[in-house]
Amino acid sequence: MIGLIEGAGVAIVGAALAQAGVGLAGTLQRRARQARQEQADAKLFERRATALLRAAEAERAKKELSWTGLRKFTIERKVMEANDICSFYLKPHDHKPLPPFRPGQYLTFQLRIPDQPKPVVRCYSLSDGPVNLDRYRVTIKRLPPPRDKPEAPPGLSSSYFHQSLQEGDIVDVRAPNGHFYLDESTDKPVVLIGGGVGLTPMLSMLNTICETGSGRETWFFYGVRHGGEHAFKEHLQQIDRNHPNVHVVACYSEPREEDRKGVDYEAEGHVSVDLMKQMLGAPNYEFYICGPPPMMKIITEGLEDWGVPESAINYEAFGPATVKKKPHPQPAQQAEAQAADDGVEVEFARSGKKVTWRPDDGAILDLAEANGVSLDFGCRAGNCGTCVTAVKEGDVTYLSEPGVPPEQGSCLSCIAVPKSRVVLDA
Repeated sequence: MIGLIEGAGVAIVGAALAQAGVGLAGTLQRRARQARQEQADAKLFERRATALLRAAEAERAKKELSWTGLRKFTIERKVMEANDICSFYLKPHDHKPLPPFRPGQYLTFQLRIPDQPKPVVRCYSLSDGPVNLDRYRVTIKRLPPPRDKPEAPPGLSSSYFHQSLQEGDIVDVRAPNGHFYLDESTDKPVVLIGGGVGLTPMLSMLNTICETGSGRETWFFYGVRHGGEHAFKEHLQQIDRNHPNVHVVACYSEPREEDRKGVDYEAEGHVSVDLMKQMLGAPNYEFYICGPPPMMKIITEGLEDWGVPESAINYEAFGPATVKKKPHPQPAQQAEAQAADDGVEVEFARSGKKVTWRPDDGAILDLAEANGVSLDFGCRAGNCGTCVTAVKEGDVTYLSEPGVPPEQGSCLSCIAVPKSRVVLDA
């Protein structure tokens, strides 16, 4: 009997000890989780504080070091990155320090091309991060004639860069500018999407994320036809290997026999929202897009259909094309839209021409060219300011946000459309 009692006592004590052990283990696990969470919160706070300090320092340096008008730069180096894609490393000719820029911004060039009656203005994205600045880099694709018009001349400014400008030559450049840039104040996961040479602002953003030590989850979907067009291939693969938070997905739409899936590229076909759904799972990301107009239109519409809010979709157009997001018109806007469909009169005062504008006519610059009215232009994307035109009467709106907002009473004709009857000093 005593043995039974003693056995029961031992069992009770053992159970109590086991329960205490379980409780202790649970407490230790909770404390460990809490410690990990506190450590993660501390790292997040540190990254955000560092980003804010870096942004404040960059803004201060930009104000001190930036310049107005044109500044002369020497082409220090030319490096071929892929078929018809060349990087140009630019050193300031005056040897003075360079202002920082925001990853995704561009430089504006004023080129004096032989046989052209006036300077040619073009904008090219900076293709490197703004860390440890001693030079700028732009990466430019030599544009061939359109596929459907092989008899047409190749791209004027891109051919000049590739064929005429050599190391040691000097070019005129305006300071970095542009509203399309990476938001560094948040740790929200980010998706970068580049098509062809549209990788240039994406590469600036990607390099910045890596060079600043950000642990931000980052995906880069890069679309080209084949390996011959795959710019910065080794650099991108090295980033993918060395940064666990970064995932580079190269898509070949027309791979060659020598292109190896899983080695040279990750997916066959065009960059698509369906591919992103497979790899990302959910659309809880900030999206940045740059590429040919058809690609950007398809991607933007697909992201909106997936449930990505407009505020999380950032894009930069190539040339004259713009991405038109899905409208959400109010009654007054619907009335304006109906008036626009019926036609709006645009008068070019100095040319003595009155024409009717409709939405299919595009921007005012397109309307002018279609009716024999000569207007200056450069980038055709609202960035360089070359097309600024005085508005004598009426009002305009813009197809996309101007990179260089004009003064009151003027408009950027390359992206402006009339809201009502307008009279232009042109």
